[in-house]
Amino acid sequence: MKNLILVVSLICITNFSFAQDILDGTPRDGTYDKDIRDGGKERMIQDYQYVREADVMWSTKIERVIDLREKMNQVFYYPLRPINDRQNLIDVLMQAINEGTITAYGNATNDDEFQSPMSRSEVDLIGIMEGEKMTIEEKFDPDNQEYYLDTTYNIFQRHDVKKYRIKEEWFFDKQRSVMEVRIIGICPVIDRKNEDGVYTGETSLFWVYFPEARKILSKSEVFNHRKNDAARLTYDDIFHKRFFSSRIVKESNKYDRKISEYKEGIDALLEAEKIKEEIFNLEHDLWEY
Repeated sequence: MKNLILVVSLICITNFSFAQDILDGTPRDGTYDKDIRDGGKERMIQDYQYVREADVMWSTKIERVIDLREKMNQVFYYPLRPINDRQNLIDVLMQAINEGTITAYGNATNDDEFQSPMSRSEVDLIGIMEGEKMTIEEKFDPDNQEYYLDTTYNIFQRHDVKKYRIKEEWFFDKQRSVMEVRIIGICPVIDRKNEDGVYTGETSLFWVYFPEARKILSKSEVFNHRKNDAARLTYDDIFHKRFFSSRIVKESNKYDRKISEYKEGIDALLEAEKIKEEIFNLEHDLWEY
């Protein structure tokens, strides 16, 4: 009987504490506090294994394109507007760049070697091409007592980012007898269209150094396609575990050219698959038993 009374008392105390926690705390969209975002604990990043140059028997740099229109990649594109605990990838990157947490590289140049950090003014003009200024109206400046043209810019819409370029390095570590891949950089891409809506090409907005961005990506949740809200992934998890679909568009070569510069159509796709198969076969050839 005493044990029964003790158990009932513990249950009542637990329920009271839970109810009191709800009454005293601020409203939250859920039954428990999450510790992934900034409001909670620092999420640990899985560090890369240290690699010595002397242990690398073979390496090559690969550039891929992640197309967000593919079903597997839609976690990078949605939600279109930030919700309570989720943002799409371009919103996460732009917010971190505007806050100065991570650095954007490039702008006028395709800086995939991270040599030209963008200034504050260049960050404000991300996505604007030369000649895309739009004059609105003529206005009068009372301070200088003169008229001037008030000019605005067509700032790119973030939901127009439907592709990402990924620069990565594949290498074989003879010390551990493993083939590994490390992502080096990410670059959002938008399609350019003329006034008639005809596609005229692509524009790379900026490059982000991936190891620097991991501290932000590791705290940015991604919707679990298995519909399990208690087992959310982060963008760092998605990239680290290779939970995305992509196609190879370039491999290190003496001409520094993309596949599209010497192959077209189905031949370009076959060339990309050939490069992928070569890496797969090389892993088996270099394996130490």
